[in-house]
Amino acid sequence: MRTDVKGTRAVLRHSGTAPNKVRAVLGLIRGLSVAEARDVLQFCERGAADEISKLLDSAIANAEHNDHQSADELYVAACWADEGPTMKRWRPRARGRATRIRKRTSHITIVVDRMGEAELAKVRGREERRGGSAAGNRARRRRASQQAAAAQAHDHDHDHDHDHDHEEAPAAAEETTEVEAADAQEPTTGSDETTEASE
Repeated sequence: MRTDVKGTRAVLRHSGTAPNKVRAVLGLIRGLSVAEARDVLQFCERGAADEISKLLDSAIANAEHNDHQSADELYVAACWADEGPTMKRWRPRARGRATRIRKRTSHITIVVDRMGEAELAKVRGREERRGGSAAGNRARRRRASQQAAAAQAHDHDHDHDHDHDHEEAPAAAEETTEVEAADAQEPTTGSDETTEASE
């Protein structure tokens, strides 16, 4: 293990992926900021990208928790894959022979460190032109989604109030109809009484 590299590291030991396959992915993120490295790993189609992405998140968490550094100021200072133990297996072949299968493993290390002041100034300038940092953008999106959910709940309650109004209106109309029917029947009853008296 290299001890001359400065920064916060995370190590994945005995990975089931061969070192040459891991090194192909590590070469894509070496020297990038952690935000750019996450984006590259998210859209990388190689199988080793998933475990390297988890290892990068672990290195960032170590830097934040142990060294009290901000994730927005970190970059991938170094990354490498050492060869681990190789498991030997056998595959039966023709004429009673057997060929060896080598299941190679690797030890993956990612080191993150704080960017220099000049590089930080460039990154902050790019973020300002884009509209803020990644954390700020996430916070804004979270607030917007919360406001949209609250507005939707308010509209839902408002629709319920209108439903109750519509339910009360037919009931009032039925009461009015019953009163009008009673008023209409009273003169008919009086005329019947008058007719009987005249008879």
